[in-house]
Amino acid sequence: VQLQASGGGLVQAGGSLRLSCVVSGGIVPVNPMGWYRQAPGKQRELVARAATGGSTDYVDSVKGRFTISRGNAGNTVYLQMDSLKPEDTAVYYCNAYVIISDDPYVGREYWGQGTLVTVSS
Repeated sequence: VQLQASGGGLVQAGGSLRLSCVVSGGIVPVNPMGWYRQAPGKQRELVARAATGGSTDYVDSVKGRFTISRGNAGNTVYLQMDSLKPEDTAVYYCNAYVIISDDPYVGREYWGQGTLVTVSS
């Protein structure tokens, strides 16, 4: 199982970026999938999480600015980040709970390699 994330970069405050993550391997649909971030000197925190049924969760600091969505294939997740602020600067990690086998049941959490988002003031 591999998680491949992309879309990070450098943007000015107020700008937008879109992160993408695709899971290869495992059973689809993958649920849930989400994004975490870790800023220098801080703990990793959940940014947003989404299930294929449509339920979503956001950390309060990004509500109204970020939108998480799932692809139709059930193995992708996107994070549209608008109105970016310098405090959004962090390494963003894709996260997914992947079922490797359903008989016997084998599932675990996986992480992507991280993509750096830098927001300049």
